[in-house]
Amino acid sequence: MDDPERRARLRLARSSRIGPVTFAQLIGRFGTASAAIEALPMMAARGGGRAPELADPRRLNDELRRVAAAGARHVMIGDADYPALLEQTDAAPPVLIVRGDLSLLDRPSIAMVGARNASAAACRFARQLAHELGQAGATIISGLARGIDTAAHHGSLATGTVGVIASGIDIAFPPENAELQARLGEEGLVIAEQPPGTEPLARFFPRRNRIIAWAALGTVVVEAAPRSGSLITARLAAEAGREVMAVPGSPLDPRAQGCNALIREGATLIQSAADVMEQIRPIDIRSVRAPVSRWGAPPVEDAGDADRAAVTALLGPVPVTVDELIRQSSRVPAIVQTVLLELELAGRLERHAGGRVSLSAL
Repeated sequence: MDDPERRARLRLARSSRIGPVTFAQLIGRFGTASAAIEALPMMAARGGGRAPELADPRRLNDELRRVAAAGARHVMIGDADYPALLEQTDAAPPVLIVRGDLSLLDRPSIAMVGARNASAAACRFARQLAHELGQAGATIISGLARGIDTAAHHGSLATGTVGVIASGIDIAFPPENAELQARLGEEGLVIAEQPPGTEPLARFFPRRNRIIAWAALGTVVVEAAPRSGSLITARLAAEAGREVMAVPGSPLDPRAQGCNALIREGATLIQSAADVMEQIRPIDIRSVRAPVSRWGAPPVEDAGDADRAAVTALLGPVPVTVDELIRQSSRVPAIVQTVLLELELAGRLERHAGGRVSLSAL
């Protein structure tokens, strides 16, 4: 990509109502971000609303300046060094901000997550497990949070570790991990999806978790309470076809209940680095890189008024899968996806986990 197209892609990704799925569909339909931006008013009008608000060029200039000042850079989906495992997912972030060595993700990668208030024994186990996995040739990915994340990063600093954060690349959270985050930027890799200066708000952590899960061949949960963020990461890993592994714990410890539940539901019980490597060793990371051709796809079919009416009539406030809309509308997938894209650009559609969609609440 030349510089004008990279800037156009950054502007498109930072515009309102343009999520990862919408971004991918626009690029697939129009070929370039510049062409997609020009077509936004037309597409939104067909969906019955106004076009998304484009990012202010001054904000883009400020972001570029702050990323450079942090010693980081932008990596866009479609770039040769965009993380391979992450790129194959349908909702891969269009733009990442990275500081450090991206080649760490060319090696087999294992996500390690767990409780922030983890027990001393669990932290010691996580640190040792991360160290042994690193010695076996794996890169450890975690979220730079307190507890298990911190232990996993410390255990794998010497062999290769990646921290995915929910804030901007220039903000350390929690504050006590500022030095650790700086070390990862110099000796490992730090990844942020949010622009510089973004505070780590609660809604950004599930998005951070999906990057952790999708950038790894498998996820190991060391200690987790029921309904914790670690279990969200495990669920995301499972939905993406990744290995889910869990360390068993005492039934008397609430912090072990999440791991024990994962094992009961089919996660692999692991007790050593050898157990983890046995699960991921048969997988060739090169075989899962997404084909670049999807970024040069021909335009999809345009929808007519009858198509829009048929698809829209099937939508409501309750999320439904796109496959169900295709089946019930008797329209080809390209037509249904076009109608959904128009509705989303018009602000009338919401996307949910699991490829489900619903009409927006007005």
